[in-house]
Amino acid sequence: MLGKVFKAYDVRGTYPDPLNEQMAWQIGYGSSRFLLGDAAAAGEESPMMKNIVVGRDMRKSSPSLSEALIKGVCDQGGNVLDVGMVDTSFIYFAVNHLDCAGGIMCTASHNPPQYNGFKISKRRAKPVGEATGLADVRKFAATVDKQTMTPAGGRHEKRDLWEAYRKHVLSFLDLSKRKGKKPLKVVIDASNGMAGTMIPKVFGSKKTTVDGLEIIEINFDNSKGEFAHEPNPLVASNVKQTQDAVIANKADVGFCYDGDADRCVAVDEKGRIIGCDLLTSVLAKFFLEKHPGSAVVFDLRSTKAVSEDITKAGGKPVRGRVGHVFMKAAMAEHKACFGGELSGHFYFSQNFNADSGAIAMATVLSVLASTGKTLSDLVAPAARYVQSGEINFQIEDKDAALARLKEHFATAQWGASIDELDGVTIDCFSKSGPNGGWWCNVRKSNTEPLLRLNLEAKDRKILDAMYAQIAPMLGTKVDH
Repeated sequence: MLGKVFKAYDVRGTYPDPLNEQMAWQIGYGSSRFLLGDAAAAGEESPMMKNIVVGRDMRKSSPSLSEALIKGVCDQGGNVLDVGMVDTSFIYFAVNHLDCAGGIMCTASHNPPQYNGFKISKRRAKPVGEATGLADVRKFAATVDKQTMTPAGGRHEKRDLWEAYRKHVLSFLDLSKRKGKKPLKVVIDASNGMAGTMIPKVFGSKKTTVDGLEIIEINFDNSKGEFAHEPNPLVASNVKQTQDAVIANKADVGFCYDGDADRCVAVDEKGRIIGCDLLTSVLAKFFLEKHPGSAVVFDLRSTKAVSEDITKAGGKPVRGRVGHVFMKAAMAEHKACFGGELSGHFYFSQNFNADSGAIAMATVLSVLASTGKTLSDLVAPAARYVQSGEINFQIEDKDAALARLKEHFATAQWGASIDELDGVTIDCFSKSGPNGGWWCNVRKSNTEPLLRLNLEAKDRKILDAMYAQIAPMLGTKVDH
């Protein structure tokens, strides 16, 4: 049964079948064994390296699952610092703030309320994925016998770190250049998820907001454990309330958060959803002013404008594989100051290379305050090419389709640059002539018979022509 809930980057499944309290205990035991062993292997011998931070979201199943998980951690010998109901990025902060062996967040992120799961991080909040420890956690969890093992008696202690977390997040917020001006009017849709807890504790409520902000709250009641809408801000229909509220309130900006509030999508003052790659371009320039010459990591599906703008700003553009495990690793490897992903995850060197929806919002607000420009004006220069958006194609033999794609564009006629950093990227963007001015990336779904296409071109005519050539090689388009 454990095999059903262990995914590539986390643990996730419907509650109570297959994910239940017995399984949560096993996962707690396996996580503790892995995290304490990882710390010991790295020579980390401080008393804090037996401590594991545990938090949970607002789902109905989270209290009982996290309680069982905590029991498993303690039975294996780990000490639990229980931070209660928090956003996922809180865990990354707490692990580093308290110098712990790792952290576990009980959440299923943007999945519907009947799902739950666990996101596991090790020392310095480095993510635990299949290749970085999750396989070991699964093995340890599968082999422990609760009936015959002797509990090791780890300690369980509750901690309130909200004031320290608030201070950390607000260190990224600078509204000083707006003194004497009207507060920035900000619409925030918490989706009835964890932003409904995080925003009031960090930025204040609509009645007692941080100086320089006026917050308009949407869907902040997470007391019932149900979402106001699907908590996935990448689906345009889920952002409509934010868009409408920005227009109705003549707000400066809007943000729609996912279920565990580690990512958000921005809406400009005109009510338009801002692509996260365009926002990456804007924020990259902001951080490069503070860290000249630094690297910036970006999702390899991003518009070409991102790498061009990073270079123009004096930075070093670094294409990253999709997924927080890879983005965080690239941040560390290249000592990057900032990173951005199309999914709405944004990464910060001064946040331990971890992602944070709260810090992303704080940074956008700081850019608006420091420049005096509207968000639409800030992103307009980066929106200079034509994008298809991500399009899914159903096909059983994904590998054969990718092989055909590579073979077709490797010919002298095309002279394309082809790489396989993540899926297959075919690049004719800088090439002149009838076959140039475009590039694409095609990636396999980890869990479904799907290929995902992202295509970009210098103009609509080129985009349409290349889509007509590429799409038939990928299978049947899936309409959502």
